[in-house]
Formats: sequence, structure tokens, C-alpha cells
Amino acid sequence: MGKKHSRRVIKQAFVPLAFELPALGRRRPREYEEWLALKRWGRLPKNERLVPGFLLREAREGARLSQQELAERIGCSKQAVSQAERWQSNPTVGFMEIWARKTVCELSLVLARKAPLG
Repeated sequence: MGKKHSRRVIKQAFVPLAFELPALGRRRPREYEEWLALKRWGRLPKNERLVPGFLLREAREGARLSQQELAERIGCSKQAVSQAERWQSNPTVGFMEIWARKTVCELSLVLARKAPLG
């Protein structure tokens, strides 16, 4: 007869942590299509709702303009429009105001104190 094989089962006990782990932010930028789908589904994380570049691209696509057409309306290069629509872009408020006007959108920027000082 042959050898009998025995199996050894190792059970690991789950031990809850005595402290809470910090929330980890996303390190890698999302692709625009993924960001847009999550936004439509209402599943975007709070810290990703206001990505200026993707909001600008969404406004341009909503106006049915190509990057070249918008660049001509704004008076800049197509490359400037392309760079402004990236995840890491940091456009000025003035640039975003011009963009909003040319795409027939409304730009709203609110800065309000939540609690009195002192």
C-alpha cells in the first residue's frame, strides 16, 4: 500500500487592532473615464470631487468642443488646454473663469468661515 498523507491545518486567530488605521489617500491619479463614471454613480471619494483638470474637461466635453476649438476661443494653445485638463493641473481662477465663459458654464468659488475665531 501507499503512504498516507496527513494534512496539517493552521488556523490564524483574528485579533482586532487596538487603534484605528489612518485613511490612505490615492497615490496614483485616476483616468478621466474612471473618474467620470464614479462621479455619475455618486461613488467618488470626497477628496476627489474637485479635481480642477477633470472638471474643466467635463465642461469642455459638455459644450461639445474639441481641445483645438476651445483653445482658439480662449486664445491659447491646444497644449495649454490639454495640460489644464490633467489630474495634477493647477489652473488659476482667472483661467477657469475664461474657460467657464467659453463653455457656457458657471464657475462658483466659495470661501466661508465655519466657526468664529477666538
